[in-house]
Amino acid sequence: MASGGAPRLAAGMLVSALIRRAEEKGGSGVVLARGDSTAGALLIQLAERGRPGPLLERRLDPEGRYRWSPTGPDADSDRGDYIARRRRGDPDLWVIELDLSDAMALVEEIAG
Repeated sequence: MASGGAPRLAAGMLVSALIRRAEEKGGSGVVLARGDSTAGALLIQLAERGRPGPLLERRLDPEGRYRWSPTGPDADSDRGDYIARRRRGDPDLWVIELDLSDAMALVEEIAG
């Protein structure tokens, strides 16, 4: 249970929900790296028509609610190294890519 009393989705369920919603909205979603199905951290690479957008991470705010925060380098060429370093330090980390118009609205819709 979240400290605010709302139940949290398991990481694997959240990933499935995000990919399913992206596909329902005419986009696509793919798991780039599978993490722990229950409590793994989550990075999302947003894209639109194959052009990389922001890299987001799910983090707890001071009230115990998950929020999506920008993370990692802005340059696409540096992201692979960043993600590899994060996965070495946290093998439970999920990495997914969502490719659709207004992907940010989708991740905000499903806070997790």
